[in-house]
Amino acid sequence: MSALLVAMIALTAYAARPRQDLNERAELVITTDKDEVLLEVEVAVADEERRRGLMGRDHLAPNDGMAFVFDEPVSSGFWMKDTLVPLSIAFWDEEGRIVAILDMDPCEADPCPVYGPGTAYVGAVEVRQGLFEFRGVEVGDRVEFLIANA
Repeated sequence: MSALLVAMIALTAYAARPRQDLNERAELVITTDKDEVLLEVEVAVADEERRRGLMGRDHLAPNDGMAFVFDEPVSSGFWMKDTLVPLSIAFWDEEGRIVAILDMDPCEADPCPVYGPGTAYVGAVEVRQGLFEFRGVEVGDRVEFLIANA
């Protein structure tokens, strides 16, 4: 079963359940050549959550992040407007393979730079800047998105 299909089944169950708040948690595992990197992420499924992202946060724990999951491949970019913490972002494709990793800096200007992978993707995860490099995460590594309590 493709990674996209597994993610879509999990996300359908996730989206259908009653929402306690907008900060529900999930686990995202990135499998590298040498290790598995476990991240605790907030899931941005709704458009409002995607637009807000990590804006206004002044802290992000070392293995925390925000995952953005889409119903079909997209090619839009991300920006850092009013985001206070420098971030790294990894984009993955329908096969669950990371297609790009970028570092993004906070921005108060208008307009802010837009960061995109230059290719279609179905998911992205933002973490503290440098975490992917520190943990050895690279383009081609595999992402498995697990919904907690789905």
